Amino acid sequence: MPVVAVATVGLNVGMRERLVVGLLAAVVVGACGGATSEAGTEAVDRLSERLVVVAAHVEEWRAADTLSAAQRAAEAAANHIVGPNGPGFGDRDGDGEVRGPSDAGVLPGSDGSPPGFALGAVAAGAPDCVVRVVLGGDWSDPVARWAEMESAIARWSPDGNTFPALPSHAQRVVGWASLTLATDSLELARTYAGHAQIHVNLSQRAVNDCR
Repeated sequence: MPVVAVATVGLNVGMRERLVVGLLAAVVVGACGGATSEAGTEAVDRLSERLVVVAAHVEEWRAADTLSAAQRAAEAAANHIVGPNGPGFGDRDGDGEVRGPSDAGVLPGSDGSPPGFALGAVAAGAPDCVVRVVLGGDWSDPVARWAEMESAIARWSPDGNTFPALPSHAQRVVGWASLTLATDSLELARTYAGHAQIHVNLSQRAVNDCR
């Protein structure tokens, strides 16, 4: 059972206590060698289901026949990953509609809340590869983790792809979505979707094949 530091910035005392109790319970289950609880299985399933939704938006993005359609799908994919308190959440393409609304994202919010489906799955007994691939390691400082992604997006260029340095494949999807929202080329938008699809597929495999 992997032990992952969880940010509690922005959570009230009761929320912190419930989160810590849940994590400790998951560690005890793993240490005893037992199967994850029904609630734990549900937490892993919720992450899997969310990644299915993200994958569907990425497929829509890749198959789009107009730039606006590609950007709408990219917005939805990114919003589902970052969640309501994540960077850039909202009407990313400026068309007056927020696509991909949710109560939580795949990853933690910018202040650590909500913790996100991936941390919930890890606490419930998801395998180490979820930590490595989806989360990309420790999220005890979400501000720094998101700043790392935003820096990679700002520094990206066709001759200098900065996204491989991001350890979270889920964050890389957000990176490719951000480039799609900034381009005026449908061809490039669809190319970026192809890159995003690789990272969604890797994330799904980490959840589903490594149990």
